[in-house]
Amino acid sequence: MKLRQKVIFLAIAPLIVALCAIALFVRQQSVTLARQQHATIQQAYLASKQAELQHYVELASHAIAHLTASGRKDPATLEEAKRVLQSLSFGDDGYFFVYDMHGRNLMHPRQPELVGRDLWDMRDQFGVPTIQNLIAVAREGGGLVRYNWVKPSTRKSGPKLGYVVAIKDWGWIMGSGLYLDDVEAALAQVDAQQSRNIDATMLWIMGLAILATLVIATLGLALNISESRVADAKLKALAQRVVDSQEQERARLSRDLHDGISQWLVSIKLQIEAGIIRLQGNAEQQGKALASFERTAGELNDVLGEVRRISHNLRPTLLDDLGLAAALDHLAQEFSQHSGTPVAFSARGNTDRLPPVVGTVLFRIAQEALTNIERHAGARHIELSLHAVRGRVTLAIVDDGAGFDPEGVETHPQRGIGLRNMLERLDAIGGTLDIASSAAGTTVRATVELKD
Repeated sequence: MKLRQKVIFLAIAPLIVALCAIALFVRQQSVTLARQQHATIQQAYLASKQAELQHYVELASHAIAHLTASGRKDPATLEEAKRVLQSLSFGDDGYFFVYDMHGRNLMHPRQPELVGRDLWDMRDQFGVPTIQNLIAVAREGGGLVRYNWVKPSTRKSGPKLGYVVAIKDWGWIMGSGLYLDDVEAALAQVDAQQSRNIDATMLWIMGLAILATLVIATLGLALNISESRVADAKLKALAQRVVDSQEQERARLSRDLHDGISQWLVSIKLQIEAGIIRLQGNAEQQGKALASFERTAGELNDVLGEVRRISHNLRPTLLDDLGLAAALDHLAQEFSQHSGTPVAFSARGNTDRLPPVVGTVLFRIAQEALTNIERHAGARHIELSLHAVRGRVTLAIVDDGAGFDPEGVETHPQRGIGLRNMLERLDAIGGTLDIASSAAGTTVRATVELKD
């Protein structure tokens, strides 16, 4: 992907993400509103059905009140009550039913084949004991019951809302019900209309997103044509600086290995070979061999120390194990030993829980600053401090050596690579670098705001 295409992509991608987020939010809100409307309409429908059904049952109770209040339980009175209830109806699917307390059907105007049958163990297609639930509610004082029952007009099972009451003197339960399929059909129509509205809204948002994307792409392309050459030049310069830094680091590592470790290892090899030859001689020669091996062991310790120093410069283990403060303290002691310039280190605040990337950047800046001091400043004393206070961490390196012109070095094409490296490292994590230099010395201060 070319730079121009990358810039356009980076300009359009946030817009697309934002529009997608808006679309998802609008859709979520629309779906939530549709569900709330569905629940509100359903509640209103059911409330009207419940009130209507309760009134029907109350009217039926009043119709046979003169019989239930008479105190008679003879067959003629019971049959008269059944006849009155059977004559009451409201539409093709509105009727009253009567059961005894043991689940035997006593009257059913729409399904006479059920009259006289024991339906106590009857269950619907979902395994729910229908008659047992009706009787249980009636025994508790009466009320509403949701169940499934065959609708007379369609001969198909459907959801039904029933209302039952108990006639305790006769051992009956009497009730009626309203089928809810018309409620479900009305709600399904409302849901379908809401779904169409949501889809239409999403199409409008999609169209606006496409139009806005095309406009921004056109404007971005026109803007970036004029900036592409400058951006390409900057990228090439940055890439060259990265390559130069890598080559310098490789050259330094190669010198350390060749001039130090390699020569030591050759010397140790020769001493070991000489010691092996002397071991085959007399007692005096064997004594010299022992002394040679002791010197060899000492030089091996020096080699191991040099290896640790090189490894520490590449990536100190203290930085990962004990934190930035311990790594900087070790760096100060090591620099004091090999350079002869004393380095005073101090730390304040909670510096043990810094983000790993912040610790790495600040450690590299300290390394770079000490290297520059050793090469150019000629300082006699160095102060290295690390402060972490109120979500901000500050690293300061102060020396009393010869100063320099920070602006001149930073803009010089062949100098200031170390300063540019510091600036780029800090810029990558949102930090700032302040440099103050004079003939009395130099202060390098790196500051990073810590995110919660």
